Amino acid sequence: MRAPAPAERNRPLTVDHLNQLLLVSAVVLLVAVAAVRLSSRSGLPSLLVYLGIGVVMGTDGLGNVSFDDVRLTQVIGYAALVVILTEGGLGTKWKEVRPALPAAAALSTVGVGISVGITALGAHYVVGLDWRAALIIGAVVSSTDAAAVFSVLRKVPLPSRITGTLEAESGFNDAPVVILVVAFSTAGPVEHWYVLLGEIALELAIGAAVGLAVGWLGAYGLRHVALPASGLYPIAVMAIAVTAYASGALAHGSGFLAVYLASMVLGNAKLPHWPATRGFAEGLGWLAQIGMFVLLGLLVTPHELASDMVPALLIGLILTALARPASVLLSLLPFRLPWREQALMSWAGLRGAVPIILATIPMVGGIKDSQHIFNIVFVLVVVYTLVQGPTLPWLARRLGLGNRAETADLGVESAPLERLRGHLLSVAVPGDSRMHGVEVSELRLPKGSAVTLVVREGTSFVPTPTTTLRRGDELLVVATDPVREAAEDRLRAVAHGGKLAGWLGHEDDAGPTSGAVAGAGRMGAGSGAGRAGSGAGRSGAGAGSGRSGTG
Repeated sequence: MRAPAPAERNRPLTVDHLNQLLLVSAVVLLVAVAAVRLSSRSGLPSLLVYLGIGVVMGTDGLGNVSFDDVRLTQVIGYAALVVILTEGGLGTKWKEVRPALPAAAALSTVGVGISVGITALGAHYVVGLDWRAALIIGAVVSSTDAAAVFSVLRKVPLPSRITGTLEAESGFNDAPVVILVVAFSTAGPVEHWYVLLGEIALELAIGAAVGLAVGWLGAYGLRHVALPASGLYPIAVMAIAVTAYASGALAHGSGFLAVYLASMVLGNAKLPHWPATRGFAEGLGWLAQIGMFVLLGLLVTPHELASDMVPALLIGLILTALARPASVLLSLLPFRLPWREQALMSWAGLRGAVPIILATIPMVGGIKDSQHIFNIVFVLVVVYTLVQGPTLPWLARRLGLGNRAETADLGVESAPLERLRGHLLSVAVPGDSRMHGVEVSELRLPKGSAVTLVVREGTSFVPTPTTTLRRGDELLVVATDPVREAAEDRLRAVAHGGKLAGWLGHEDDAGPTSGAVAGAGRMGAGSGAGRAGSGAGRSGAGAGSGRSGTG
C-alpha cells in the first residue's frame, strides 16, 4: 500500500475508500487474531505481535503506510485504555483483590514515586538527559500492564495474594502516572513536589469517589430493571463504565481510576446475564489492544530507533534491576511479604500499552526531545518484554510459586423474570468443584428456590432429591426475589466446602461472580425465560432475551 499524497489526505471519505479501509482492517484483525495462537505458544505477550503488524505496515515496512498524527494516536490510545481498564475491572475478583488492596495501593503510589525517582536519576546521570526528559521517562515507564503480565502467566497459577496485588496495582497505578506525565510535559517550570503531590491526591480522591458512585448506581439499576433483551446488558455495562471515566475526568479527577473502580464494582455485583457481558467486554478489550498497538506500530519509524537503542537499554536496565525491585521492597516493607513473592513481583513489572501511549503526551505538548523520549520508551518496552515475558513462568516455578491448585469458582448466571418476581440461575459446575458427589437435597437451598433441570453430557432431565451432581453438570435453579442472593450464596458455599458447608465454616467462602465462567452461557443465553414454568426442558433457551421480563 503506497503512502497517500498530501492532497489525497484532505479528500472526504467515499464509499470506495470505505470499502478499502474495511478490507484492510478486517485482514489486519484476522492476522492479529491468528497471531494470538503464536504468542500463546511462545509465551510472548501478544502486544509485541500487534506492534510488529503495525511496523510491517508502516513507512519502513511492506505496507509503506505513512502515519504521523500523534494527537490522533493519543486520543485513540486514551479511548482504548478506557476499554482495556473496563475489561480488566470487570474481570477482577473482589475476594482476591480485597486482601491485597493495601499492598497494591502502596505499590501504585509510594512504589511509583520510588520508581520514577530512581529511573529519572539514572536517565539524567547515566544517559545524560536533561531533568525534564528524565522525569518524563521515569514517569512513563513506571506503569505496569496486567494484560502483559497475565498473558504469560495464564499457564502458571499463582497464589491469590500475588495475582491480586499485581492486578490491582496495574489498575491503580495508571492514574498517578498519567498525572505525573502530564505535569512534567506542561510547558514552563515543573511545580513544587508538595503541590504536585496534593494535586495527585485530590485527583485520585475525586476519581475514586466518582468511580465507586457510578459503579454502585449502575449495578443497582441493572439488578432492579429487567431489560427486554439479554444483549442490552453488555451495552449498558460498557456505557456505565465510560460514564464513570468521562464524569471523573470532567470533574478534574482521575478518569482512569474512576473507570477501573466502577468496572470492578459492576464485575462483582452479580449482574444478570453476566457471562454474555464478560464475553462482550473481553472481545472489546482484544479489539482495543489490537487497534492501539497496530496504530503505535504505524507511528514509529524503525530506522530512527538505532540512535536511541543504547539509552533505551541502559534506562531499561536501571528500571528492571534497580527501580522496580527498590519500589517493591520499600513500598511493601510494612507488609512483611516473603522474599520469593517480592522477587516475582519485582520481575513481573512488565510494561505494555500505557507507557507507549503516555510517551505521546510530551510529543503533543511540544516538549524538547519528545521524539527521542518516544523512541526510547518504544525500544525499552519491546526489548524488556522480550526478556521478561518468556522468563516469568520459569521464575515462578523456580521460586516455588507456580504449583498452586485452587478450586475454580462456580459459574452462575442470573436472568430476571420481572412479572414472575423471580430469577433463573444457570449454574455450571467446574471440574474441580466440591459440588461433585452432592445430592440435590444436600444442597439445602433456601425455601423458595429449587433445582428444576440438570443438563449432563448434552442430555437434560428433571432431577429428584436423590440425584447426585457431577463435574460438568449444568443446573437450572429457579428462585424467588427474596431468596435469590441466599440461593446463589448457598450454591457457591457448597461448591467450595462440599455438602457440609456452613456447618464447617465454609458459608462465607462464597465469592462474587467470577469473570472466568465456563459453560454457564449455554443454559442462560437463549430466549424465552418466561417459559420456565412450563417449558424448562429446553435448556438452550433458559435465561436470555426477548421474554425474560414478560413471563
